[in-house]
Amino acid sequence: MIRSPFEQRPLDAAVADAAAATLEFDGARAWLRAALAGAVEPLGAEVWVLDPALEQIVLVRHPVRGLVPPGGKVEPGECPREGAARELAEETGLRPRLLERPAAAAVRSFHPALPVTLSLSYAAIADPGAPLIAEPGQPATWIRLDRGWDSCFPDDVLRVRAYERLIRTRGPGR
Repeated sequence: MIRSPFEQRPLDAAVADAAAATLEFDGARAWLRAALAGAVEPLGAEVWVLDPALEQIVLVRHPVRGLVPPGGKVEPGECPREGAARELAEETGLRPRLLERPAAAAVRSFHPALPVTLSLSYAAIADPGAPLIAEPGQPATWIRLDRGWDSCFPDDVLRVRAYERLIRTRGPGR
């Protein structure tokens, strides 16, 4: 499949970030290799915003998905990291620096009417005292990692906790 440079840049970035991700779920790297023969869209990107003590995470109450990390669809021509940072700012008002190494790569569908796609999770550390400026109808809040949360992605809490344990022992970005 021939893609324009406008379309290829985000895919190249997604492939590089999936390969560099600290954690992989759902056979994401193999799925991506197979999917590149066709259309890979929409790409999804989110940010796991943790507090400096690695005890809390920022979640957004989505009207359909429940509590989820801030994120969404990567726009055409936008790299997943850029999309994650944009979605984080839109949904929470936060603009922390994303950690260098992506947190995770997974495969999921974001709506029953959408096909499965690559979802890249990035991580950031932010001050829980910073004000959260949520989008209308999607309140954002800090939730303790030792609590579960109501989400259409029940494995998310386990995945974030696995990441937290890794960065607690190895340090962020390793």
